[in-house]
Amino acid sequence: MNEPEAINETISYQNGAVVSREVVNKSTGTVTLFAFAQNQGLSEHTTPYDALVMVTDGTAEITVAGVKHEVKSGEMLLMPAGSPHALKALQPFKMLLIMIKS
Repeated sequence: MNEPEAINETISYQNGAVVSREVVNKSTGTVTLFAFAQNQGLSEHTTPYDALVMVTDGTAEITVAGVKHEVKSGEMLLMPAGSPHALKALQPFKMLLIMIKS
């Protein structure tokens, strides 16, 4: 990716699925694009790193440490290292996930 790209055109929705595309993979962190079909999600899990979610399309319910947040296109939410978190697409949504490993 050495030329500008429109984030929402870089990844497409797929019915009944979660689609991902890793954009950056370095020892210090990763950047991954996701596209979630409606009602798809990621079950509760933890990571040893801070993760920043930037919603670029649609709306998601993101639960962090038991607290539910409705995050819409243009909004972001930090999921701190070690905090249990889960995501669910309230409608089809796309996000950029930035994982910081240092």
